[in-house]
Amino acid sequence: MERTLPTREAADLLELTRDLAVKEIAPRAAGDEEAGAFPRDLFTLLGGAGLLGLPYAAEYGGGEQPYEVYLQVVEELASSWLAVGLGLSVHTLSCFPLAGHGTEAQRAAWLPDMLGGDLLGAYCLSEADSGSDAAALTTRAQAGPEGYRIDGAKSWITHGGAADFYTLFARTGAPDSGGRGISCLHVPAGTEGVSADAPEAKMGMRSSPTAAVRFDGARVPEEARIGAEGEGFAIALAALDSGRLGIAACAVGVAQAALDLAAGYARRRRQFGRPIGDFQGLSFMLADMATQVEAARELYLAAARRRDAGRAFGRQAAMAKLFASDAAMRVTTDAVQVLGGYGYTVDFPAERLMREAKVLQIVEGTNQIQRMVIGRHLAKEHE
Repeated sequence: MERTLPTREAADLLELTRDLAVKEIAPRAAGDEEAGAFPRDLFTLLGGAGLLGLPYAAEYGGGEQPYEVYLQVVEELASSWLAVGLGLSVHTLSCFPLAGHGTEAQRAAWLPDMLGGDLLGAYCLSEADSGSDAAALTTRAQAGPEGYRIDGAKSWITHGGAADFYTLFARTGAPDSGGRGISCLHVPAGTEGVSADAPEAKMGMRSSPTAAVRFDGARVPEEARIGAEGEGFAIALAALDSGRLGIAACAVGVAQAALDLAAGYARRRRQFGRPIGDFQGLSFMLADMATQVEAARELYLAAARRRDAGRAFGRQAAMAKLFASDAAMRVTTDAVQVLGGYGYTVDFPAERLMREAKVLQIVEGTNQIQRMVIGRHLAKEHE
């Protein structure tokens, strides 16, 4: 597909990404998904190629690229293997609090390894009883003379048990303090008292471990707190605005892969003496699929450009995540239909793409939550 990139450097980055995706990532996707093998080495490879910290400052090893460019890299990776594209998005999300709210000393100490591929992150906000209602979290970080003692558990954590550090949101205020009593902490995975349950058995994304992470008397120094005490919830919400754009880009990548597969099959498969793509029923279906992919891409890119320009983009990020992930579900479902019986077999990736698309309607705020976010923005704008 055609791409509009702001600089020659950005074009080179995308070309590098595409080369890695074709040679190193796509060939492993089907086998590793079937085996449930986490491709940790590929994140080291992305770090070495300078792709693991694209939106962050160059002085800490980042690429200092606009979100418009970073998200297209995410899309390209997701089109080859969602576990890698989504993994990059989650890692970028886990770095956001430190990059945006950490002290100079904290950034200098931790960011270079995080952006260079030596350390892979996870974002610990959700809990079993406070998924969509994140402000109701109960994991506690009790301040003491030697720092914080952390007790509680986080659920549905991407990279849980495989990450090298956890960006943790825990309650430091009173139990009834809501969002005002939450703080953000940087917790190395090797900290005593930190453990992860066995990964969840999932419908799709089997190569990307999703697990509960437990904190049983885990202790970190005061210097592990990112931002002021009580500011964690605002940091979490700001991070999620950007993270939703990453999910939108992943959704477009999955949808594009499904469209390419379906369109190629429709050109090759012949029935009644001609390619099945020549029949109006299928050509209209493919046209609708292509329109949805293009519209979703333009929506996330427009939101990214607002972010890059320093303008408010929360409503647009929610819209992009909502539309792109719903579109990915429709497009992948239609791709299975285009392939007919073959689409329902593991011989073609259509069924895997369909299973993967579903999770994108759930993670980083369900699409019902996105509608609530959009509605609240509209209400405020018309007060």
